[in-house]
Amino acid sequence: MKRSPLLHAELSHVIASMGHGDMLVIGDAGLPIPDGPRRIDLAVARGVPGISDVLKAVLSEMQVEAIVVADEALQGDAKALPGWYPQTLGIAPQTVSHEEFKRRSAKARAIVRTGECTPYANIILIAGVKF
Repeated sequence: MKRSPLLHAELSHVIASMGHGDMLVIGDAGLPIPDGPRRIDLAVARGVPGISDVLKAVLSEMQVEAIVVADEALQGDAKALPGWYPQTLGIAPQTVSHEEFKRRSAKARAIVRTGECTPYANIILIAGVKF
């Protein structure tokens, strides 16, 4: 049995097969998934699993170089990062319109659907390299 927090075999395989610059999308329950990217559906019920839990597990295995979120995900006048955003990475996200986010998602290696029901709780993780 694996020692890392991520136990989902299909998701772990996708991460292991990614190269530098490849994209993995983790989205809320309503994010449309176009034909093309591999679909990994983790949604069980409203809010289960949440995007934060899935991000924590994915980030235990994935080297991330850059992050993209939709402008609409930023909160308030100060455009603060949402609570689900992985602050521990220390990477400021690139922001794009939600429409551009969906266009970029079509080029991802895989899109992971969570049970998250927070509007615009979607993130593109761009793979980096460890060396």
